[in-house]
Amino acid sequence: MNLVQELPEVFETFAEQRRNSFLTVKKIKEQGIPVVGSYCTYFPTEIAMAAGAATVSLCSTSDETISAAEEDLPKNLCPLIKSSYGFAKTDKCPFFYFSDVVVGESTCDGKKKMYELMGEFKNVFIMELPNSQRDAVLPMWKDEILRLKAYLEELFGVEITEEKVREAVKLNNDIRRAMKNFYSVMQHEPAPIKGGDLFKVLYGTGFNFNRKQIPADLAALTEKIEKEYADGKMLDSRPRILITGCPIGGVTEKVIRAVEDNGGVVVAFENCSGAKSQDRLVDEEAEDIYEAIARRYLDIGCSVMTPNPNRLELMGRLIDEYQVDGVVEMTLQACHTYNIESSTIRKYVTTEKNIPYMSVETDYSQQDVGQLNTRITAFLEMLE
Repeated sequence: MNLVQELPEVFETFAEQRRNSFLTVKKIKEQGIPVVGSYCTYFPTEIAMAAGAATVSLCSTSDETISAAEEDLPKNLCPLIKSSYGFAKTDKCPFFYFSDVVVGESTCDGKKKMYELMGEFKNVFIMELPNSQRDAVLPMWKDEILRLKAYLEELFGVEITEEKVREAVKLNNDIRRAMKNFYSVMQHEPAPIKGGDLFKVLYGTGFNFNRKQIPADLAALTEKIEKEYADGKMLDSRPRILITGCPIGGVTEKVIRAVEDNGGVVVAFENCSGAKSQDRLVDEEAEDIYEAIARRYLDIGCSVMTPNPNRLELMGRLIDEYQVDGVVEMTLQACHTYNIESSTIRKYVTTEKNIPYMSVETDYSQQDVGQLNTRITAFLEMLE
């Protein structure tokens, strides 16, 4: 990738990463490399990497296959679940097609039951995720990681050594550090780039199968942005927004556009596509590397955890470090854990951090774009 090109072209290069990876995953399979698909940030990628497998996030961000999913699933179910199942059922997701196994996790009730149906036509391995982050449940989650290790060893006919696991841990930590350093450019005021362009990199990087190249690519892009900022290339000062809530990607990027087309800038993403999946590192020096991996993933601050203090802790840091003026929470219809927890988030943002908050509930259609623009415009005008 030539990073001396203009910045907008660089962002489009990252945006095209997912599309290009459709062909890449086919080539990977032709080379005899196994592929492990997943849907969630709780999936411990280090274990699959140590097995010599490529890992990929599966399709779940479009309404294209929801009608097919609703032949088996309730219409009033979360659109992310219906989209995930629909792409799998109709074989319209190349990543799903080429995956040797899908690793699921018992996060919410809808996904658990979806995996049961998916298991009728695909190899699915379910990890039993605890619903709290207490020290007492850590051994259980470590056992699940070891169970995944044994499963992949048998499935692929390989030995997952501790040395390979530690190599994978170091590489993933390097990627997380590079990612955090990249999105920290948004701490500048005014912001150097739009949040939509930032998101193209955050989202697109996840589909780069050449994982060893990712830190260098991100470092080069970060350096370029910082240099251009020092030379005076930046946005006008505008209301600075943090987006939190359900995973964003595909259709739900309409929320990002509603903020930035109407005078704001998204400077931070707390949700799964942003800081939540990058913030914590695995302790590379831990004597028990499997326990260290278990601790890192268990501590992710998702609404499926009860209580969920880690989400508030991360959000508080992001609000302070990124000089956030207001928080927009995007929740998906029928996503019960995030919709219920929005009350806690509202209270924290408005009383603890003393900044405005708004919530938008949406789905994978385009029918509410006008309403989103109207509501978010009013919110931004209030901030100004």
